[in-house]
Formats: sequence, C-alpha cells, structure tokens
Amino acid sequence: MQLTEVNNPQSAKDFIQVSVMMNRHNPNYIRPLDKEVDAVFDSAKNKNFKYGEAKRWVLKDDSGKLIGRVAAFTHSKYVNKGTEFPTGGMGFFDCINDQQAANILLDAAKAWLQSKGMEAMDGPINFGDRDKWWGLMVEGFETEPMYGMSFNPDYYAQLLEGYGFKNYYNQYYYARLVDDPLSPKFSERHAKFKAKPGYDARHIKIKNLEKHAEEFATVYNSAWAQHGEEKAITKESVMKLFNEMKPIMDERIIWFAYYKEEPIAMWINIPDLNQYFKHFNGKLGLLQKLHLLWMKKRGTNKKFTGVAFGIVPKFQALGIDSYLIYEGGGLNLQGRGWYDIYEMGWAGDWNPRMINIYKGLGAKQSRRMVTYRYIFDENAHAFERHPEMEYK
Repeated sequence: MQLTEVNNPQSAKDFIQVSVMMNRHNPNYIRPLDKEVDAVFDSAKNKNFKYGEAKRWVLKDDSGKLIGRVAAFTHSKYVNKGTEFPTGGMGFFDCINDQQAANILLDAAKAWLQSKGMEAMDGPINFGDRDKWWGLMVEGFETEPMYGMSFNPDYYAQLLEGYGFKNYYNQYYYARLVDDPLSPKFSERHAKFKAKPGYDARHIKIKNLEKHAEEFATVYNSAWAQHGEEKAITKESVMKLFNEMKPIMDERIIWFAYYKEEPIAMWINIPDLNQYFKHFNGKLGLLQKLHLLWMKKRGTNKKFTGVAFGIVPKFQALGIDSYLIYEGGGLNLQGRGWYDIYEMGWAGDWNPRMINIYKGLGAKQSRRMVTYRYIFDENAHAFERHPEMEYK
C-alpha cells in the first residue's frame, strides 16, 4: 500500500474521489460540494488556520487504486469539557473494509499530531464548526443525509474501534412529520404568553436582514457564549452568514420572539440543502444555481432542518420555547403543504436538556453519530467520556 500526502491539485481531487468510491453502492449517499471540502483545507478560506494546522493523506493499493483517505487537525481553541491535555482532530476518514489499511491512515494522523504536541485525537471531526462533518454515522443509513452531515459505510465503526478509538459521546438527531399534532402544552403556553402584554413572535423579513442579524447576535451571545465553549459573535459576521444563506433562505421558517420589541428567543431553520445538492454531483456552477432557484420556486424541497434555537437566560424555563414553536410551527406551518419533514441538528448525550426539547416536540430519534476519542498513552491519561453539561 502507498500512503501519499495531499499537496497538489491531483491528490486533492483523489481525496474527494475516495469518499465517492466508498459510498457509491448506497443509494442514499449525497455527494458534498467539492468546493466546500476543498475550502476546509484552504488557508485563504478557512479562518481556523489562524489557530491551527491541517494535513491530509490518501491511500492506494499496490495497483494504484484509491482505497482510503484521512485528515488531521490541530486547533488551539478546540475545547471539550473535561479535557486537560492537548487534543487534536481526525476527520474525513474513508477506507475500504480492511483493518490494515485503516491502521496505516490512522497511524499517519497520530504520528503527525504527536509531532505537534498532541496527546489524543478526537474524530471523525471537522477542521471548523460542529455543524458540518462531525461524528461517525452508526445509525440512520436508510435515509438521505442532511446537508453537512457525515455519511459513511456501516463498517467504519468497526475499523475505528479496532484501532483503539472509544466512544467519547453520542450525537442524536431527531425528526418529526410537520403535520403531526403538537402536544397540548404548546397551545396552552402559547395562549398564556399571547394574553400577556409585550410578548410577540414573528418570522423574519428578508428585506430586513441587517436588523435580524443584530437580533441573532443578541440572543446567541446571551444564550451560548456564557458556556465557555462558544465565543461571542458579531452582527457583522452574522450578516455575512445571512448574505451567504440568502439564495436559499425561507423567511417563513426563521422566527424570533420578542418582549417589548427586544429579541428574547430565536428559532432558525433552513430548507435542507441536500435536497437540492443531490442533483449536482458535487458541483455548484451557474447551471446548478439556476436549477436550484427553479426547484426553490417550484417548492420541490419538502424537508427543512434546524440551525439554531436559543433563549435569553432570564426568559428560560418560562415556556417561551413552546410559545415560539407553536406560533411558528403549529399556527404557520402545519397544514400548508410547504414542508413534510423537520429534522433537527444534533444534540450530544451530554446535553439532556436539548434532547428533552426534541422529545417534547414529539420528535423521534432519526440517527446516531459518534464522536470518538483515542488517547495516545492511557498510562498518562485515563479515558473518560464527555461529562454532562452543567447549567446554571
């Protein structure tokens, strides 16, 4: 077998092609956009290069056939609760069902991370945010993956565990049919807030994106930045994100709750982009963009997904979540025929509060991913699973 570092345009193409080859027999596989994978490893496009490095490899058999790939990352701001030693990342792992081949790839990632001072590696993860390519799929192969979701053959868990990776935490996805009835508690809590002066809930208006970017930053920084694992976000960075999302944005599924016109909660959703991208075979040129706009206009995408849900702390545990969801979903989505399925972003097993919110929506677990950890020397550091999140 021949291991090669990705360091030129041809090997970068090979890196992408490995994933296509490994998943070609699964009819539910949807090829990620080539340019989005390439961007992860482009220091001019990925801001995470300010905090770390990335390296990737492809593996060929003795006849020159591609049989595997892997990437490794360091990131000075990569933090997990309970981790007190330098931990790197491993991702974009694809391999034939052969433990020796998998070991060659994972040994390369391990050796490089050790040379950078790392004492463990988590994976498969992304050199970036946790909303894309995070975790290994172990349940949920029978349906098409959502945009940004890892998708892999079912034997990959055996290869990683055979190498020595251990389950650091589970990532649970939940889904529900849009028109299934909500629990009566949603309408009851909605009525309670509807009767109180000052409370309101509205979907966004695309013409007012700058205003909504400021509202997003307000809720996000109050609801998440306090946890320590998330950093504050600026209105400008949200506006940049909104402008990128604008071509596919559906204002009917992006909602804010207000008290005396101040934003106190948000429920951000987008159409599942994979329902468009599955027609494009990894490309997104002018023709594909025109095709996307045509599909959007016709309303062919019947699946939407959650991006963010947050409540300003002093309004938590009051029922604002039910008020917002009933106003946005129960009254404005159900029975319209716009969407059939709602699949939510993942919640770690260390975050039971979010899992309970999903269950309270009447959602059923649709998939399970696993983020694994491999400690290089367990005599130096004992393996421990990710601790449950603490709430104040």
